[in-house]
Amino acid sequence: MRHHQVTCLAFDGMAPFELATVAEVFAVPRPELDVDGWYRFELCAETPGPHRVVGGFDIVVHHPLDRLRLADTVIVPGVADVRHEVSPAVLDALRAAYARGARVMSICSGAFALAAAGLLDGREATTHWRHAGLLQARHPQVRVNASVLYIDDGSVITAAGTAAGIDACLHLVRKDHGSAVAARVARRMVVAAHREGGQAQFAEHPVVGEALADDPIGSAMSHALDNLHRRLAVVELAGVAHLSVRQFERRFVDTTGLPPGRWLTDQRIRAGAVLLESADHPVDVVAGRVGLTVAGFRHHFRKTMGVSPSTYRSQFRQAPGRTVRPEPKRSR
Repeated sequence: MRHHQVTCLAFDGMAPFELATVAEVFAVPRPELDVDGWYRFELCAETPGPHRVVGGFDIVVHHPLDRLRLADTVIVPGVADVRHEVSPAVLDALRAAYARGARVMSICSGAFALAAAGLLDGREATTHWRHAGLLQARHPQVRVNASVLYIDDGSVITAAGTAAGIDACLHLVRKDHGSAVAARVARRMVVAAHREGGQAQFAEHPVVGEALADDPIGSAMSHALDNLHRRLAVVELAGVAHLSVRQFERRFVDTTGLPPGRWLTDQRIRAGAVLLESADHPVDVVAGRVGLTVAGFRHHFRKTMGVSPSTYRSQFRQAPGRTVRPEPKRSR
């Protein structure tokens, strides 16, 4: 049985972690699995030769872009700079590979290359939460969802940043060879065997509002954040802003992109996540401190974060003396 050809795109300024993730899953020989048609891995670039990698070292790429014509799966592990245009030659090569029937996957900012090539038009796609707003603004025909780890749309797969790339690569192994084989590969890598693509990205999004106090909407946001422990009606927030309810709701959406009620619930959940990370309070106490019933807190927490409060606490609870902050999800 022929090998499944995986070809990864390299470029100056690429992040070594994403490249290493792809290589670990698809380039390492695994004869112990006794699987027919295991992967063969190649690296290609628009210009073969040495390419500088983040961290101050080089990799040497031996194959040109035309190797994408032989690929069964093409992986774009990022772009050099999300603010810059992707090379037309790279875009043409991606389009040609997809048109020929290759499966195409991006990791992190690689979604910008797929979007620029038109491969995400009309599709739901994800990227790193930091870049989601820019991707959506630049490519409005793409339905950007930054609330998930990866999205499988059949022949096009997009993954969020860093560790989500591992999940997406293992997902491809699971599709190609089954759950048992993917679990054995994950065990070799000492990573979780399966994280659902729909699980939330845990993105840095501070609870503290950034709006200025002298701005009407900023004043209402600050008031809300100071009073998360109690019930807050839109009419109260509108009064703080000295606006009618209708004016307040319209301006609030213009400022935050969310209706006031949705934004407030998100802030309650983020505040609850901080308490789960940093204190031993029972869930019912945490819920009360952020102004929600226990049932409401559990429901909205799972909806926002993708996991239950207890699972979140077990994953992100700070050990004594640790100061590392986890990354609560950026809600879309």
